[in-house]
Amino acid sequence: MIPREVLKKIRYIEIRTRRLVNDLFSGEYHSTFKGQGMEFEEVRQYQPGDDIRLIDWNVTARTGYPYIKKFREERELSVVLLVDASSSGNFGTRDRFKNETAAELCALLAFSAIKNNDKVGLIIFTDKIEKFVPPQKGRGHVLRLIREVLFFKPESKGTDVAGALEYFSRVIRRKSVVFLISDFLSDNFWRPVQIANRKHDVVAMKITDPRELKFENVGLIELEDAETGEVVLIDTGSREFRREFAARAEEDNRNLKRDFQLINMDFINIRTDESYVVPLVNFFKMREKRH
Repeated sequence: MIPREVLKKIRYIEIRTRRLVNDLFSGEYHSTFKGQGMEFEEVRQYQPGDDIRLIDWNVTARTGYPYIKKFREERELSVVLLVDASSSGNFGTRDRFKNETAAELCALLAFSAIKNNDKVGLIIFTDKIEKFVPPQKGRGHVLRLIREVLFFKPESKGTDVAGALEYFSRVIRRKSVVFLISDFLSDNFWRPVQIANRKHDVVAMKITDPRELKFENVGLIELEDAETGEVVLIDTGSREFRREFAARAEEDNRNLKRDFQLINMDFINIRTDESYVVPLVNFFKMREKRH
């Protein structure tokens, strides 16, 4: 039996994200992510304005009239949501926790996919694989994915992006669109990213809380690393500390974006204190223009 507050939260996310899909993202998604290719459908007589490159010369020679080949897009895609459920996701200082933002992103992408008759799957990971849901279609399936992302209780606290990508590459053979949703507090994942991106269309989505970018002056505070349990005492009253912290965070983010660009992989920055609609719309428009 699912608790009432859980159902209420899932229903809220469904209403919010489906409205965005209907108003903004369905057409953007369709034009951004193409099918696996073109499939022959039929031949028909040539009409003025048709592309002469599509003329079927065998049929034309046999009938004495010009005929062209008609193709249709092999539309169906598999979309896989690769979601980091490490303990650093249970952090939020403004509107939402990072894992709540991840759940809304997953819902938005999943509803966009099923509206276009695509399948959606889910891999939840920490420093191990916590959950695998094979790609399927349907609203009920999407609601299950939202519930899993939002309320799943992982066994581990750490993050292993490399291990998650290696597992994904083993279990998903068909070319897919992959949304890798994480804060990327992990090491040594570039080789598996490159391998996955050669066969699949991988999009990295980094979720960041504003307190991970800069500190306000609130005096001495203790911070505990959610993944390792390490506790440190810092002096946010120090202007030099705040400046160095902000500069280091900006540099880390800039380097991450650069490294993804070097392997021709898309990267989207999402902040928990800002709407994710604008960066997603910009991403879709950029992809459509580039393709």
